[in-house]
Amino acid sequence: MPRILAIDYGAKRTGLAVTDPLQIIATALETVRTHDLLDFLKKYALSESVEAFVVGMPRRLDNTDSDNAPRVQSFVKLLKKSFPDTPVHTHDERFTSSMALQSMIASGTKKSDRREKGNIDKISATIILQSFMESRR
Repeated sequence: MPRILAIDYGAKRTGLAVTDPLQIIATALETVRTHDLLDFLKKYALSESVEAFVVGMPRRLDNTDSDNAPRVQSFVKLLKKSFPDTPVHTHDERFTSSMALQSMIASGTKKSDRREKGNIDKISATIILQSFMESRR
């Protein structure tokens, strides 16, 4: 069964997470530099079957687009163009960064690892993916 891949898109770095082949568990995959993202996704899709992409959509508390939303929407268009046969879903990413940090603290992650922004990005992508999978059930 193909995987679902989640993307926590950022201006400099992008966190990625994937499901297991049975689409039960979301797992952090990688943090890549944003300008290398499409190349990474193309290589990944050659080695693993990807059923769909889930892109975190930045929203404000009042459910309006955040300042970063236009950048993410442009990326979604590019992703759809690059992978025309793969569905691309957007999913609310409010609070995922703070949830990721709290998760790292709760699991006993060292302070030096919590300062590494790439770790937060990967965990944020995992939270986006888990939330997306739960919304489909």
